[in-house]
Amino acid sequence: MNICYLMTEKCATTDEESTAAGKVGMIYDDIKKTLGLDFIPNMYKAMALNPDYLELTWNRVQAVMSKEGKLDKNTKDIIALTVSIMSGCNYCIDVYNAAVKNHGLDDEALTEIYAIIDIYSGLNRFNIGQQTKKDEKPWFGCGA
Repeated sequence: MNICYLMTEKCATTDEESTAAGKVGMIYDDIKKTLGLDFIPNMYKAMALNPDYLELTWNRVQAVMSKEGKLDKNTKDIIALTVSIMSGCNYCIDVYNAAVKNHGLDDEALTEIYAIIDIYSGLNRFNIGQQTKKDEKPWFGCGA
């Protein structure tokens, strides 16, 4: 099957869930069970053309996103949304907008996230352009 991305008009071949066997079939089963889905997300289908890469990526995702650490799931999803926006990945933006809304964030909270991304993207570019040197004394962010 081909997945066409409307924005770029590129298509990626995928390994269909209905024909998945062996390692891919086992990973697909784990993805559905772990994520509580009745389907395999297209991202994983595209990776399944290289079963070792699918396995490596799925294990890395689980190690970082599924394990409770100092950061809760919502914080991790906000970070993933931010990186997705900065990377310009529409697929990931859609996934993580839905994820943070599922955790209870509303449109006002999302707008606040987008505003922070906007401000710090500009501040980062300014400091890169100016080649601003590190301060001699620490300080703890721009907000009061």
